[in-house]
Amino acid sequence: MSVVQVTEQETWESLLRIWRDLDVPEGWRPELTVEGIVVTPPPGGPHNLIAAYLHRALLPVVPAECEVFQTQSVGVIVVGGIYIPDLCVIPRSVIPPDSDPVPADEVLLAVEITSRSNAEHDRKKKKWAYAHGGIPQYLLIDRFDEEGPAVSLYSGPRGGNYHRIQRVPFGEPIHLDPPFELTLDTQDF
Repeated sequence: MSVVQVTEQETWESLLRIWRDLDVPEGWRPELTVEGIVVTPPPGGPHNLIAAYLHRALLPVVPAECEVFQTQSVGVIVVGGIYIPDLCVIPRSVIPPDSDPVPADEVLLAVEITSRSNAEHDRKKKKWAYAHGGIPQYLLIDRFDEEGPAVSLYSGPRGGNYHRIQRVPFGEPIHLDPPFELTLDTQDF
């Protein structure tokens, strides 16, 4: 996959205008990707339960100046994309006063929980975009992994790739990198 370099502010502003003007049903999430516009329907029960569990687990270990957000848009300017992770950890000081995306380089952790219809998008395209955006940790909770349900933590982004990967099957613990001192119990996933 090639990188579309969005270096001119006007180009990024044009993408933001397109994204802001999208008219999608309540609860649906519009994302601008290299391939075009992806609109995701609201998630179902198992997805929401994992998100709620993870949100609760993260709260005690999130740095004091940060929050855990669900459905906060993230702008990956270098690839000209706007993505909406299922959860992310971001400093409160960079949250815009409107619905504009937070720059990817401000995000400490992005989390995606796959659905059957979006698993490949989360495994490949979002991982690629988040690595290019410099998001230090990407946690992928993949209920539909071909080798069985698994959790993968991608970290160490450099040159558009993550250079460290931890992968465990559901039921095994996984440890998040600093600043999160959390060993996540995946038993309940």
